[in-house]
Amino acid sequence: MLIDSNIIIYAALPDHEKLRILIANHAPYVSAVSYVEVLGYAGLTEEERQHFTAFFEAATILSITEPILEQAIKLRQLKKMTLGDSLVAGTALVHSLVLLTHNKKDFEWIPNLIVKDPLMEDLNELT
Repeated sequence: MLIDSNIIIYAALPDHEKLRILIANHAPYVSAVSYVEVLGYAGLTEEERQHFTAFFEAATILSITEPILEQAIKLRQLKKMTLGDSLVAGTALVHSLVLLTHNKKDFEWIPNLIVKDPLMEDLNELT
């Protein structure tokens, strides 16, 4: 599994314990894009920054490689999408990972990409 930035942020909220358990039990991957998006957010408190820093230290962060760049370019040529989303989707495709995101509509159109929303779907069915 590759978890999108919004899932990392939701998992930090007190009312998403099941999401934290899913993440802890499956040690999903994260894109380098999510690392930048989450830790680069200017509005983070020091407590949030420490929490997310600890999360990323424990996570497996997938670097942006040439094949991911090529995949992102192909996706952006097919349909208008943000640079970050194209790189996250490219990472999931290159590594053959299911993408967990709360923004399914941004990715559902992509052939061969399995997209799940752990906030809207049964977490037991995601495993």
